[in-house]
Amino acid sequence: MSIIQAFKLAGKSIISSKMRSFLTMLGMIIGVFSVITLVGLMNGVTNYVVSTFSDMGTNMITVSVTNTDTRVVDVDEVYEFVKENSSVFEAVTPQVTSNYTVKNGTTSESETVTGVGEDYMSINSLALASGRFIQYADIKNRYKGCVIGSFIVDEIFEGTVSVGETLKINGTVYTIIGILEEQADSEENSEDDCIYIPYSTAVRMSYSSNISSYAFAAADADYVDYGKELLDDFLYTTLKNEDLYTISTMAELLETVTEMTDMLSVILGGIASISLLVAGIGIMNIMLVSVVERTKEIGIRKSLGAKKRDIMWQFVIEAASISTIGGILGILLGWGTTRLLGNAFGLDATPTVGSIILAFGVSAGIGIGFGYMPANKAAKLNPIDALRSE
Repeated sequence: MSIIQAFKLAGKSIISSKMRSFLTMLGMIIGVFSVITLVGLMNGVTNYVVSTFSDMGTNMITVSVTNTDTRVVDVDEVYEFVKENSSVFEAVTPQVTSNYTVKNGTTSESETVTGVGEDYMSINSLALASGRFIQYADIKNRYKGCVIGSFIVDEIFEGTVSVGETLKINGTVYTIIGILEEQADSEENSEDDCIYIPYSTAVRMSYSSNISSYAFAAADADYVDYGKELLDDFLYTTLKNEDLYTISTMAELLETVTEMTDMLSVILGGIASISLLVAGIGIMNIMLVSVVERTKEIGIRKSLGAKKRDIMWQFVIEAASISTIGGILGILLGWGTTRLLGNAFGLDATPTVGSIILAFGVSAGIGIGFGYMPANKAAKLNPIDALRSE
């Protein structure tokens, strides 16, 4: 018997028992659908993370230092270091962050206030809606001026404020010198939920004479590794102890986060694949029932000259066909659901070609694998015993 004839017989058998065939396929449809959807959504999450880190700048290097009584990284030395290595570093900004009570009239909120340098705006690609950003003169004179985000405008000023107006930070009056453009729909804890003041003023407010955090921007992403080496030499020379400082790059953070999302994608795909195993068991069960129901047919075919391999082909192809059709339906359903959920959550979620090929291959493989045992049982039937069965 040719393979074409085997496929024709498989098709007739599937069509003759439509409901049973569909219920058998259902497990495969759900399994493949789950794998495609979960892997596709995790792919969308990974794309979102990569995009976010790219926006933050893959040329960024963050340094945290622990100053001691005898070993201190001075802010002026840091600026001098950047100036001496201007071909590697584009800019640097100290960062001093604390939580303070921010008040306007009777409206009072606890907000994060960050002391920064004049290069912070360019390093983080910020844009102003009005006013100006912090300048060198503000830092030198410890000017009590601030730049605020759109969330602060909505929350503290009820949506209306102009450059030149004031607010109180920890009881001290600050003049608003700039208002940033909206970046994240003015949501709480987003990029719009921010207040920036000169780092020199922030240091005085925190009652600390030392700065423990700096953000460096490499002149190019290709210089990040070299810049990290230069910073390591500079900080070790000053602090004499590697445990007193940490250097991290956005590229390293991105790589770590990507590895985590890839691992999570594999785990979720593995969990969803359990349903494929269940579907395979269902296919094997139905094919065993089919062998029992068609024992007489098998006996007739064998008595007419059908060989063992012909019977094997018939039942293996039938099982593989059921599994493959279910896999294709699962892929189509998973593709559509992934795109739908991706749009709903604002993710660029698209099933990967690899996951589709894997799902299709697994579905076909399960059909062949779990269909072998019933097919082998059918092929081994004695023609005389098969013809006697009712």
